[in-house]
Amino acid sequence: MFPWHNIDTVLLDMDGTLLDLHFDNHFWLQLVPQQLSLLRKISLADANELVTQAYQDVVGTLDWYCLDYWQRHLGLDILALHHTAVDRITIRNDSMPFLQALAGASKRRILFTNAHPHSLALKLTHTNLADGLDELLSSHESGYPKEHPNFWRYAFDKFNLDPARCLFIDDSEVILAASKLAGVGYQLGVSNPDSKKPYTVFKQFPAVSDLLDAL
Repeated sequence: MFPWHNIDTVLLDMDGTLLDLHFDNHFWLQLVPQQLSLLRKISLADANELVTQAYQDVVGTLDWYCLDYWQRHLGLDILALHHTAVDRITIRNDSMPFLQALAGASKRRILFTNAHPHSLALKLTHTNLADGLDELLSSHESGYPKEHPNFWRYAFDKFNLDPARCLFIDDSEVILAASKLAGVGYQLGVSNPDSKKPYTVFKQFPAVSDLLDAL
């Protein structure tokens, strides 16, 4: 699928790419509205409407991914709420075999995630994902989400990367497009980020439902 001799480094998203996105979808689309409904004594429908609008207001910004922002904005203990659903944090079946294959091919493996550092730490604690990575970066360290060109400038500099010799894998076509615009040489989508939802159709980039198919 790719000219692997031209690729030194594989940049990997976390949620929906290496981890099942079901945890995040359950958390933000079900658990948060339920808790907000209880806290504010409003109907679940009203709570859903409130959080949907709140999400739309900051989509594509760092606040969208910031647990501190949502804790202040919604008045919920977001991190404590995360801990109530940790049993849903699962690594995809193809992730570790793929990461091990990359190591065997002497490819550098770097996690690029928009996840808040607290969320990242929680997920690394409840999976063995860190065993398959060489380095990692939360976009919160850069001050910009992966959708923003400044994230990519920061990341290239931090890890001394030649972007033209990198492959970036993500379940978001918008973020894949941002990486291409920033100069990343190769992109790959993940078409089944949430094991409980239908597959995603990618229009601009190749995509797989099994990461091993990229090898």
